[in-house]
Amino acid sequence: MKKLSCIIVDDEPVARKILHEFVEQVPFMDLQGKFENAMKAEAFLKNNTVDIIFLDIEMPRVSGLQLLQKMHIESIVILTTAFPQYALEGYELDIIDYLLKPFAFSRFLKAVQKAKDYSGLKHMVTTALQPSYIFIKSDKRIEKIELNDILYAESVGNYVSVYTADKKVLAYLTMKSLESQLPLNEFIKIHQSYLVNASKIDAIEGNEIKIGNRSLPMSRNYRETVMKIIHQRLLKR
Repeated sequence: MKKLSCIIVDDEPVARKILHEFVEQVPFMDLQGKFENAMKAEAFLKNNTVDIIFLDIEMPRVSGLQLLQKMHIESIVILTTAFPQYALEGYELDIIDYLLKPFAFSRFLKAVQKAKDYSGLKHMVTTALQPSYIFIKSDKRIEKIELNDILYAESVGNYVSVYTADKKVLAYLTMKSLESQLPLNEFIKIHQSYLVNASKIDAIEGNEIKIGNRSLPMSRNYRETVMKIIHQRLLKR
């Protein structure tokens, strides 16, 4: 069973501790970080994606609602707050649930089960709608590339090179725009300049990803996220 990745964003140490303990009691949850303010969470989310965000509202400088308003967040959001007056505004920002502090584990479990059901439905719809190919404009030619043929992509300046087993397609676009068109967790960022097809990885040696006879660097900033995805399919005793 695929675990749902999550982060906790709350300026209260006790609240972070309780949420951490609750998450650890749910087999399908995987905590990837705890942040005491919205700015640190925002910095993390710029380079990482998670399934669920447990988000406090009343925080110094930038509130949870302000974070939702300023960022395009595709994660499922569960608000955790002691202030019931923000409920309507929260739902207008497409949160899935609203936990009013202090809340019991049973209420927490109900919220994450709702998030799990929604995530499963979203995945089914995304899979059904996801095409098996993309078109990329390269010079004066538009190239069709099957997703399964892509080995990796490399960002160089204002261009992205997409590599398959038998060709390289150079396109004037950003890595972020390419990444947005590819299935989440099937194509993973291993470095600021490299995006790889997870199914094409042959081996991981230290800080290098091996794809065929090519070795690609894996940066420290992305290693933890990469290894969590790999461990989901790692056979254990």
